[in-house]
Amino acid sequence: MELMEDVVIVGAGIAGLATAVALKRVGVRALVLEKSEGLRSTGTALTLTPNAWLALDALGVSHKLIPLYTPSFKGYVTNVSTGEVQEVLYPRQGIRTLHRKVLLEALAEELATDSIRFSSRLAAIQSLEQGGDASMAVVHLEDGTTIKSKVLIGCDGVHSVVARWLGLAELVHSGRSAVRGLAVFPQGHGFKQEVRFFLDESTNRPGFVPLNDRELYWFLVSQGENMEGEAEQIQREVLEKCTEKFPSEYLDVVRHADLSSLSWAPLMFRPPWGIIFGKLSKGNVTVAGDAMHPMTPDLGNGGGASLEDAVVLGRHIGNSIINNGGLIVPGDMARAIDDYVKERRWRAAMLVTASYLSGRMQQGDKWWIKFLRDRAFYKYFFSWLARLAVVYDCGKLPAISYGEADRSSKKD
Repeated sequence: MELMEDVVIVGAGIAGLATAVALKRVGVRALVLEKSEGLRSTGTALTLTPNAWLALDALGVSHKLIPLYTPSFKGYVTNVSTGEVQEVLYPRQGIRTLHRKVLLEALAEELATDSIRFSSRLAAIQSLEQGGDASMAVVHLEDGTTIKSKVLIGCDGVHSVVARWLGLAELVHSGRSAVRGLAVFPQGHGFKQEVRFFLDESTNRPGFVPLNDRELYWFLVSQGENMEGEAEQIQREVLEKCTEKFPSEYLDVVRHADLSSLSWAPLMFRPPWGIIFGKLSKGNVTVAGDAMHPMTPDLGNGGGASLEDAVVLGRHIGNSIINNGGLIVPGDMARAIDDYVKERRWRAAMLVTASYLSGRMQQGDKWWIKFLRDRAFYKYFFSWLARLAVVYDCGKLPAISYGEADRSSKKD
């Protein structure tokens, strides 16, 4: 079977669905290919900072999410070895931690029911030159389907097939891994809407934050640990690792874990120089989200960066359509994608670098790193790194007329 589409997006994660919504807002229908049988919820929950909510405003979905989640305005870091507690203040708008699946569903609701093609595994990618600087992407699926597309956007995560086809630098293991999960207290957990972190002399960093009155998102970031296995095994290993070192309130959260939500994963990132000097696009093919800039979770901005990508890419594609009388012109579309890459390259590299440095400072095993962490990092440097990430506005999407939207799917 052979299909023809204006835009094909590989991956129905945050970046993929947000990009599809952004393109819909500028009058372009995108087909989203997802290898899973349904929306993925790996990761369980995520934190969105003010920059992410500006992107959701631009996408027109923030109003569906804000009433569901109470913001956190501060957090506490407890050194269990010394008993010292440090306060961490968040931006005045606060940060919100929400279920990943709720965000995905809010984005998917904005799309036509036939916009997402599940169980679609990518087998190969081709680029067909059409003369001049115009080209067409051809996607081959494992089920034998061939899809030709004027634009191909890889939003297929840290192990992106599209990023590999572009020749982007391989990922680097940070030396750390994370267990994540939900804890459910049917009668209510009783914690305030604050983020809690715990530190000791080891390289483990556990923490939790309420999602609502009955659920908490909890995690354990470890250095050099492999806890891959069944959910019960992961829970047991976390409890064994933390029983003698961390407070009973954290252990109680772990004991209340929803086992179906538990996951373990190594923390990977793309080196910033691989983003600065890497080939992030080729003609009408590009990447967004974790396919472009996988980063460690230490600043909580991976999801926010993906939402930013979606708005910026939608803006450049939308402006191209407006400037060409409502038409998708392949040559000009390649220039629009190049402009998107130029706008996002340095921002993405900065976020990856800041997240990595934040993680190293919080979990480094050198004495001088621990000294800086306990004496200066949370008081001064963490807020500075966080401001670099959250004080950012990705902009708005261009207004497009119905006439331009009707013509955008036609050939030039």
